[in-house]
Amino acid sequence: MNNPLNIVVVEDHDALREVTVEALRQRGYNVRGIDCAEALDDELGAFRADLLVLDLNLPGEDGLSLARRIRAAQPDIGIIMVTGRTQVSDRMLGYGSGADIYLPKPASVEEIGAAIQALSRRISPPAIEQNALSLNTITLQLQGPKNLVKLSDLESTLLSAFAKALDHRLERWQLIELSGKATEKFSKTALEVQIVRLRKKLEQAGAPAPTINAIRGAGYQLCVALQITKATPPA
Repeated sequence: MNNPLNIVVVEDHDALREVTVEALRQRGYNVRGIDCAEALDDELGAFRADLLVLDLNLPGEDGLSLARRIRAAQPDIGIIMVTGRTQVSDRMLGYGSGADIYLPKPASVEEIGAAIQALSRRISPPAIEQNALSLNTITLQLQGPKNLVKLSDLESTLLSAFAKALDHRLERWQLIELSGKATEKFSKTALEVQIVRLRKKLEQAGAPAPTINAIRGAGYQLCVALQITKATPPA
């Protein structure tokens, strides 16, 4: 698994919820446990869930209603229903309400884990795709997983040079030369300011830190994968 899934276990039985949460954490997932639909609304405001492990017999809003609401708001989320409702009609209603997988209780942690692993092939793209960056040197736009960021001519030139350089490393004199400015007019401080601006642009696009590392006494190294394109915008 390239990136740990963020999982919320919605179960009102305290002991069962705690056992399930701890077992899934031991398998390397990021897991939160809550006891009702109302708590899930609060949780999702601060925690981006990739997958829900959902009991149906909840206090307040039941699991079927909750699944329909969450599925409508987040079509790509994974939903595993774990419930004592085992009739064929119950299963059909569960799948009709948005379940990807419907497991009857008692379901072992091993079975829940296997269901999560199966769903992860759909809901967890490879890390390189999640963090992919693409620089269009024609439109001067940096596309990342979060935003499309506009660059200056110089920022595009520097990022393109970093991407093409051996080990993505450039020395200070190379960066100064690329800036098109005389060395005496482009100080070390001015270069550092430019690098800070580049880091901010990369982070705005969604690149994970660190984006550009300083190499003591030498220069800088780009630390994220960057694809260069030269696509012209449609007329």
